[in-house]
Amino acid sequence: MSTIHINTQIPGPKSNTLGARRAKAVPRGLSHGTPIYVAKAEGAWLEDVDGNRYIDFAGGIGCANAGHRQEPVVDAIRGQLDKFLHTCVQVTPYEGYIRLAERMNEVTPGKFPKKTLFVNSGAEAVENAVKIARAYTKRPAIIAFEDAFHGRTMMTLALTSKTHPYKAGFAPFPGEVYRVPFAYCYRCSYNLKYPSCDLYCARHLEDTFKRVVANEEVAAVIAEPVLGEGGFVAPPPDYFKVLIDLCHKHGILFIADEIQSGFGRTGAMFASERYGIEPDLIVTAKSLGGGLPLAAVTGRAEIMDAPAPGGLGGTFAGNPLSCAAALAVLDLFEKENLLARANELGDRFQRRAREWQRRWPIVGDVRGLGGMQAIELVKSQESKTPATEETKQITQYCYEHGLITITAGSYSNVIRVLVPLVATNEQMDEGLDVLESALATVCNKKGAVAQFV
Repeated sequence: MSTIHINTQIPGPKSNTLGARRAKAVPRGLSHGTPIYVAKAEGAWLEDVDGNRYIDFAGGIGCANAGHRQEPVVDAIRGQLDKFLHTCVQVTPYEGYIRLAERMNEVTPGKFPKKTLFVNSGAEAVENAVKIARAYTKRPAIIAFEDAFHGRTMMTLALTSKTHPYKAGFAPFPGEVYRVPFAYCYRCSYNLKYPSCDLYCARHLEDTFKRVVANEEVAAVIAEPVLGEGGFVAPPPDYFKVLIDLCHKHGILFIADEIQSGFGRTGAMFASERYGIEPDLIVTAKSLGGGLPLAAVTGRAEIMDAPAPGGLGGTFAGNPLSCAAALAVLDLFEKENLLARANELGDRFQRRAREWQRRWPIVGDVRGLGGMQAIELVKSQESKTPATEETKQITQYCYEHGLITITAGSYSNVIRVLVPLVATNEQMDEGLDVLESALATVCNKKGAVAQFV
């Protein structure tokens, strides 16, 4: 039975009405990827205010790994509603915060004593990780990567690479942030090939210490184990081991930003596990809260204890409802086979996408780990010129035909897959059918035949 059900033009009349109201009430800086207004969501589907039903390949930008409105999560939230909503953990603490910190200390990579701080959002978690790293090392500088995305606050914008729309017009940004190329093998900054390159991009960090910033000034290197907004770029297997060895050689901390790659997305609880690494600090958010706002910084106990009492916190940080939801999410990962399911969904995507790559030159690269998959679209496989406009056309075709997708990449030419891990094979295939039809339609448009075929 089909999940997708479209009974109006997209957007429908009620969505159009809400769009007009939005234009008058909400600033234009808050953009949206589709003109669809949601009324309901369950599992791996959304329904809009006009009664149209869609398969969700966006998952709230990675917040719905465990699925929309999973019953145990909703039950946990209801249970907390009957107790209390807010006291502020810095005034009158509560057990849920402590229990969740204990669980996070257990499930995150690293066989060493850990502690966890909860905050409201991924950007806030990154900000606090930087504060903690600087407090511990007594050093000012942070090294980040090209194509990285770490948030929209001023410090996280300094760490973020993509200029438009995130950074343009908002300068100046905080200083002591330095940027180096990432292991983006499809677009290698050094025009080398893996594995003959011997991971030059990781080893080049030593040159950075000689030519850009002194190693004794660097508090931390921060990286997403798999780039999120940067295009779902997964580095070679040994990349992070080499990088972290260089960091620790110079007393530099390694911060893993697992905001998008964490909680089962890559087929492991955390992408760091796929690379066999134990970050000094790990930043999480998105799917941690099961749909409620929650983020965390987890790290080596001695590092986490570096800031003085009162140096960390926030009025709503670690809200009781969010903590209850997160505990239920962690239970789901223990009881359900979501990690294996991520790999199954990823394999299903890869099989179809490799065929698209053979069929249409617009599909330049197919990549990803587990359920964190993407295709990079190009004008030709030889030139690798980003097919940005065609990517927009494909995403529009998708939502008009019942599939919600989102783009990524510094050139906005990557279509990423963040389907909830509870999606059935039938829902996954139905969504892939729409994406395939979108590719075929855009590639065969008048004027595109000569370009792509």
